[in-house]
Amino acid sequence: MCGRFVAATPPSVLAERFMVDEVVVDDRPPSWNVAPTADVYAVARSREGSRRLGTLRWGLVPSWAENPTAGARHINARAETVATNGVYRESFARRRCIVPADGFYEWQAPAEPGDSKQPFYIRAVDGQPLALAGLWDSWRDAEGRWMRTCAIVTTRADEVVAPLHDRMPVVLPEDTWGGWLDPAELDVRDARALLVPARPGTLERHPVSTAVNSARNDGPELVEILPAERRG
Repeated sequence: MCGRFVAATPPSVLAERFMVDEVVVDDRPPSWNVAPTADVYAVARSREGSRRLGTLRWGLVPSWAENPTAGARHINARAETVATNGVYRESFARRRCIVPADGFYEWQAPAEPGDSKQPFYIRAVDGQPLALAGLWDSWRDAEGRWMRTCAIVTTRADEVVAPLHDRMPVVLPEDTWGGWLDPAELDVRDARALLVPARPGTLERHPVSTAVNSARNDGPELVEILPAERRG
């Protein structure tokens, strides 16, 4: 799954990395502990066909939802059912996006009963922001105000994440970005073929402080390598 990630790269750098044509983002500070329902940066294709960097709320609220509270339950969409699940089906077919992330966290089960889970930080070997496969939708309230939200697609874990958890976010290689963002280029069948574990050699991991366990904690120290003597 994907329940916490890091989004500390400035929009100007993301715009260059993801070759966007337009930057339309709300101001948000860098975060090393992004939690569900937070506003996050996302890259999507506009109606005019341009590639746009904008801001979405993490936790997808489908357009037909009675209220936005359901979004907190829809932070992740499973690759195996994303094309058929009623919450995500329309977005997967028509509204795909990329959620940039410097890395993400996963937790290892404790070795002994009563011990805390050990968090690990997972990032790209080359240090570049990751392109997490996302979906987005728009929801309008009774006063006509729009809320744009997103979910991150997850798949089975690769060899880096598997010792920690059996699932991971889909990490899109650069040569797939255009097709993922453009439904006219990749239909549902072809897009499903991209929902696989990260390519070998893409990711690396290291243990970090349990301070990341609380969403109230934030700062670059959360991704620092945990010294061996402090590991559970």
